[in-house]
Amino acid sequence: MEHMSSACLFCRIAAGETPASVVYQDAQVVAFLDHRPLFPGHVLLVPRLHVVTLPDLPADQLVPLFGTAQALARAVETGLGAGGSFVAVNNRISQSVLHLHVHVVPRSSKDGLRGFFWPRTRYASEEEMERTRAVLAEALGRSREGR
Repeated sequence: MEHMSSACLFCRIAAGETPASVVYQDAQVVAFLDHRPLFPGHVLLVPRLHVVTLPDLPADQLVPLFGTAQALARAVETGLGAGGSFVAVNNRISQSVLHLHVHVVPRSSKDGLRGFFWPRTRYASEEEMERTRAVLAEALGRSREGR
């Protein structure tokens, strides 16, 4: 993990080297308008620390990042009069910039977005669902134990 990567667009924005429409910044995070928004007010929130995915983010940076995401979700509703918001993080897949970023998108009724952007499926059986649950629970237990 690097504090900053000169090759990373979001690190350059966080450092003030590349212009962006900054909505908020502090010592840990920078929030700026997406230059290709889903809707006006679509904000990208990045940690100043250069990390690629959410699992790479140090635990002490979770509250600064997601506390700010929570405040931005509130701000798009109160400031823009949005009916709600969509908050999302991609890890590797669909990341156009390989720097952790949280999308905070204002939503309104009948805005054209329909739930998730990908097809939904069902588990083939209750047994498949249980196997999947057990694998995830075990992996989470190992992860929390540092194995």
